[in-house]
Amino acid sequence: MAVACPVVTDLTIRTVSPTAPPSTCDLDPQKWQRVEKELYLYTSPQSAWLYVAIKNEDELEDKDLLVIDIRVGESHPDPGSGHSWESRPGGIWLLRSKFSGTIDQAVTEVDVLFGTDAVDPRPQWALMRSALQLNAPSKVPVARLSVLRGRAKPRLDAKPILRVREDGKFKIVQISDTHMVTGVGVCKDAIDAQGNHLPESEADPLTVEFIGKILDVEKPDLVILTGDQLHHDIPDSQSALFKVVAPIIDRSIPFAAVFGNHDSEGIHALPRKAQISILRDLPFSLCEPGPEQVDGVGNFYLQALAPAPSQFPLSTLYFLDSHGQIPSKIRNPDYDPIQQSQIDWFLNTSKAHRSAREKDKDNNDNRFHLSLAFQHIPLPEFKEDRYLSIRSGHRREPTEGPSLNSHFYDALVKEGILALGCGHDHVNDFCALLRQPQQDGGKIPHPGPWLCYGGCTGFGGYCSYGGERFHRRSRVWELDTSTGSLKTWMRVEYAMDRVDELVLVRSGVVVDHLGGGEEEKGKSRRVS
Repeated sequence: MAVACPVVTDLTIRTVSPTAPPSTCDLDPQKWQRVEKELYLYTSPQSAWLYVAIKNEDELEDKDLLVIDIRVGESHPDPGSGHSWESRPGGIWLLRSKFSGTIDQAVTEVDVLFGTDAVDPRPQWALMRSALQLNAPSKVPVARLSVLRGRAKPRLDAKPILRVREDGKFKIVQISDTHMVTGVGVCKDAIDAQGNHLPESEADPLTVEFIGKILDVEKPDLVILTGDQLHHDIPDSQSALFKVVAPIIDRSIPFAAVFGNHDSEGIHALPRKAQISILRDLPFSLCEPGPEQVDGVGNFYLQALAPAPSQFPLSTLYFLDSHGQIPSKIRNPDYDPIQQSQIDWFLNTSKAHRSAREKDKDNNDNRFHLSLAFQHIPLPEFKEDRYLSIRSGHRREPTEGPSLNSHFYDALVKEGILALGCGHDHVNDFCALLRQPQQDGGKIPHPGPWLCYGGCTGFGGYCSYGGERFHRRSRVWELDTSTGSLKTWMRVEYAMDRVDELVLVRSGVVVDHLGGGEEEKGKSRRVS
C-alpha cells in the first residue's frame, strides 16, 4: 500500500521588511511550510520567502483544492482557455482543481533553485524557465521554481553496482575543485590554446561544458569528485551542487564525492551532512555519510566487483573527509589532519576486506586486487621536496596541507594502497613517490603509494600562480585487474591526446621508474 503523500494546496510569497515585528513574518505553521531559501539571497534589507500550503493525501476531502499546474509570468498564462488561473505574488499563477480521489496530476513538492544556468537532476522534477518576478538587482541570481507532480517513484537504482569490464579494466575520472557558485560565476584567468589571456567570462557554464567533454571522451565507469565542488560563501549550496553532478547523471555514470575545505564554508552554506544527504538521494550516486563515530562526513569505501555474476571484489576505493582550515600559530593557512578515528576506521576496514578476500580467493579468477584512496587536502608527504620523486606532471605552487602529520600515509603503506588522489592545490598536477633515506646516505624506493594531484577542473577557482596561467585539467585512472596494472593521465583543455600518461603499477607492484623517470616523462605530451 502506498504511503500517504503531502500535496500542495496553495503557494504564496511573503516579503518582510527589516522593521516588521517578528510576529507578522510567518504564516500559520499548521498550514504553511516555508522553503528555507531567501529569495533575494541575502542581498537586500528586506527578505522574501516562498510558502507552500501542504495537506496530507489521507486527509484530503472532495472540497479541497489541489494545485495541478504552476506558471510564472506577468500576464494570465492562458486567457482564452476558460481555466480559472489564480494570481500570486512574484508572477506566480496557480491552476487548482478539486480533489478527484487521485493525486497523480497534483503538485506534491515545490522547491527554489537559483541562476539562469540552474538545473534539476532529480527524477520527475521540472525546473521552470521563467524566473520569479522579485525586482531584485540584476547581479542577484534569479530565483526559479522547480516542481514535482504526483507521487515520487521509488528509486530502482538505489545503489549502482560497480563492476570491472570483461577485459578486467575499470576507468575512473577524477574531477577536482569545480568551485561552483550560485549563478554563473566569473572566470578571471582563462587562456586560449596558445596560452593567450582571455577576458573574464561566465565560469560555471565553462566548467559544465569541460566536464561533459571529458566524460564523452573517456566514458568512465566511475566519476570521483575530490572536493571543493562548491566555492566558499555561496548563498545556495543546492543549486551549485546540482550543476556539478548534472553532466554525470545525464550520462548515467555512477559517482562518488569527498568534501573539500570550501564546500561548507560560509554562513549560508549547507553543512556537510545536508550536502551528503542531497548527493546520496540523486540517481547514480554512491556517496555515503560514513560511520557516525568517525570524524568527518563522507568516510566510506566502494568496491568494484568482477564481471557478473561474480561477487568477488577486484578493487577497493577509500574516500576520506580531509576537513578544513583551522586557526594556527604554526602556519597560515593550516588545516585539520586526518584524525585517528579515520585512520583506525581505514585500517580495520582494509584488514577486514583482505581477510574476506583470502577466504574467498578460489573465486577471484586469478585477477589482481587494486586499492586506491581519495581525499581533498594533500597529506604532509606531498610537500616533502627533499625525498619526493616527481615522475609526471608539475609542481607549480607550494603544497598547502596540515602542519600536523597524523601519519595516515604510513597506514596507506601498511595496507598496500597503490595511489592517493587529492585536489586542493589547483595548479599542481604531478604524480610522485616518496623515497626514504638510507643509513649510508643513499635512497631507497618506498613501496608507495603514489601521491597524485588531480589538477583543477573548475573555471570558478584560480588556475594561475606567480603571474602565469594554466589550462584546466582532470586526472584519469585506468585499473587493469587482469594484468595488475594501473595507469594515469590528464585530460587538459584544447589537448586532443592524453597528457602526462604514466604507468604507476605493474603486476600489482608499484613501478618506481628509477633511473628512467626522465625518459618516461619525455614520452608524455604536455600543454602549458
